[in-house]
Amino acid sequence: MALNVNRNTPVHKVALRNFTLLKVTFTQNIRASIYPRVTESNKENMDISSTSSSSSSSSDEEIIVLLNDERRRKRRRFWVHPIVTRREEHGEFYRLVQELKMYHERFRGYFRMSVSEFENLLQQLAPSLTKEQTHYRKPIDPEQRLAVCLRFLSTGDSYRTIASSFRLGVSTVASIVSETCDALWDCLRDEHLPVPTEEMWRSTARRFHERWNFPNCLGAMDGKHICIQAPANSGSLYFNYKGTFSVVLLALVDADYRFLVVDVGSYGSNSDGGIFANSGLGKALRDGTLNVPPPSELPGAPELGKVNHVIVADEAFPLKTYLLRPYPGRRLPTDKRIFNYRLSRARRISENVFGILSQRFRVFQRTLQVQSSVVDKVVKAACVLCNYLRPKGEDHNHATEDDHECEQPLQGFEHCRGQRASFYIHRNLNVLQINAFF
Repeated sequence: MALNVNRNTPVHKVALRNFTLLKVTFTQNIRASIYPRVTESNKENMDISSTSSSSSSSSDEEIIVLLNDERRRKRRRFWVHPIVTRREEHGEFYRLVQELKMYHERFRGYFRMSVSEFENLLQQLAPSLTKEQTHYRKPIDPEQRLAVCLRFLSTGDSYRTIASSFRLGVSTVASIVSETCDALWDCLRDEHLPVPTEEMWRSTARRFHERWNFPNCLGAMDGKHICIQAPANSGSLYFNYKGTFSVVLLALVDADYRFLVVDVGSYGSNSDGGIFANSGLGKALRDGTLNVPPPSELPGAPELGKVNHVIVADEAFPLKTYLLRPYPGRRLPTDKRIFNYRLSRARRISENVFGILSQRFRVFQRTLQVQSSVVDKVVKAACVLCNYLRPKGEDHNHATEDDHECEQPLQGFEHCRGQRASFYIHRNLNVLQINAFF
């Protein structure tokens, strides 16, 4: 394009005029390439000789709008990426996972469950995970979907890392995790996390008395903070007292390290007591609609009459007729110390369950960088999987180990000196004094 130059015109005015002409011409070219429907008459009507500041600013805005439109309309480079097309030859599911089935210990370390448990779980989930065959592309089979979801729960790796190893799209992995977690909850909930009945409550109370010497106990309750990435525009709703962002898992567990009731999705800034009061469990206990057994006599103490069945919790929860918490303070009478010891022994089961959950599914040892709705699905799926992987009545001799420690309370400090020896002696003498009242 030829630019007109007048020798009598100052140099800076000539440069400004030429730049304006170039900019307007560039705008016309973009319009012609993006909007081919623009007619020749419209092009002729454009006044390219205007150099005012208002026309310059409007031209800048037009250029920005047109470039943004062009960026949005950018075509995909691949319909299916070449790396994804070679999934069956080099993908982790078709290579490593099939080899791991021949080595059961490594398979358990990879998926946090045995081969038989994986196959049984796949058999239950297959109808929910099977996708319709179309002419566009081959669907991902249910076994690979389950493997992707379990790998995410077992490691907590990002979607991009799992997508690279399994040779899948990042958005595909995200949808697989969400859909598979929904399927796990829907298929396993009725069998492994049902609504408690009166018979279940009686069985739980009997097991607490047998294993942890706490009669008429319906379960141990506590809350766990699940660390997440702060959602956009959420302010301090998810900010907890630990200085992280989280959602709260409120759980009621039985004497055999199994979940009875779970409540997921409360803000991390809320207290455990407030979450319990607003949860379905708290409302059902207040209304008396939870099929709780009627009061019964304590074993060996018929003179006390009939006593309510209760839930044990820590100091974060309020004292109710159906909820017990320890006595506050340090210098307590002997009877209150004994009660706190017994209650703590039964209550710590909830903390043990949270430890089992985070050790089995390492996703809870990292910050979940997913949407808050997906966090709820992941937590519910992990809880019901814990019950699935822990059959009812399973006993790992936890009570026997505790009894063995109480029988030999003064061992372990003979090589200590100074203040450490004094601490061990004082602590173990307290245990002996408490056991004397059992």
